[in-house]
Amino acid sequence: MSQLTDASVVLRLGYQAIRRAGLPTEEILTKAGVALGQVEANDRTPLNAQYAFWVAAEEVSKDPDIGLHLGENLPLYRGQVIEHLFVSSDNFGEGLKRALAYQRLISDAFHAKLVVEDDRCYLSNGVQPWAENLVNRHFSECAMSGVLRFFKFITEGRFQPIYIDFNFSQGAPDDEYFRIYECPVSLGQKETRLYFDPSILEYPLWQAEPELLQLHEQLAIEKLQELARYDLVGEVRRAIGSTLESGETTLETVAAQLNITPRRLRTQLSEANTSFQQILSDYRCRLAKKLLANTAESVERIVYLTGFSEPSTFYRAFKRWTNETPVEYRKRKQR
Repeated sequence: MSQLTDASVVLRLGYQAIRRAGLPTEEILTKAGVALGQVEANDRTPLNAQYAFWVAAEEVSKDPDIGLHLGENLPLYRGQVIEHLFVSSDNFGEGLKRALAYQRLISDAFHAKLVVEDDRCYLSNGVQPWAENLVNRHFSECAMSGVLRFFKFITEGRFQPIYIDFNFSQGAPDDEYFRIYECPVSLGQKETRLYFDPSILEYPLWQAEPELLQLHEQLAIEKLQELARYDLVGEVRRAIGSTLESGETTLETVAAQLNITPRRLRTQLSEANTSFQQILSDYRCRLAKKLLANTAESVERIVYLTGFSEPSTFYRAFKRWTNETPVEYRKRKQR
């Protein structure tokens, strides 16, 4: 599995919630190791950054129920392709199914499913197995508030939860959950579920625009394709890292490791607006800088670790990357 990420809006909504709650935003971001630029950028962020955000928020606020309470300050989720897909649909049920089909656009951690039974239905958030350690209670409680607010907005206030299951065993008092979610909550369940009346699935959406639905669906497909290309670049980087010391890092060896043809790999990287040589050069540059700045490894050893056959080739490349020699760079960074 490629590196797990969230859409930038996930971290941005959390940031706006702590500001609304009057908490020290700069202190929380610093403790989480998240730069303000990450919050303001449109790039996807690693899932572990979101996890670190919640750990820091609890430590700084000293509120053991920080996710639940920040959920009260969470802005309404608006302006993303998922919302456009939802509101372009004829009814709530159709919009929900379309949103679930493209949920990865919000987070790699989500694996929600809609289950409809005779007299009830529920939305389960069976988190992807590889993401379980990065999705903590605070995120689940805050996200539940965001989901409920969005569903009520879409249905003009008619959506009402019946009860909620959470898959963690330690949580807030029952009355605090009821105050915020307006329904009973059960902890220690197999998976997180939001139960509601199935009749709401037929609720017509007044904003429905069938002529725009196809455009929004096409945009969502294109966004998923972008993520697939992002995944491929990550896989190429990992393959480079595992073969670099052997001196056999070529387009052909990496393609074989990824079980695709070199021609196909070259085409897919071109579609991602990059190339194998560009990724390889970037990887070597980052690794060389890290080793020079943070270790006492000799330059000769770094030449080997970065996969160069000759020191002179490494020196020329490093000068091109930084406009400094490796020795000059190390002195400046370690000073």
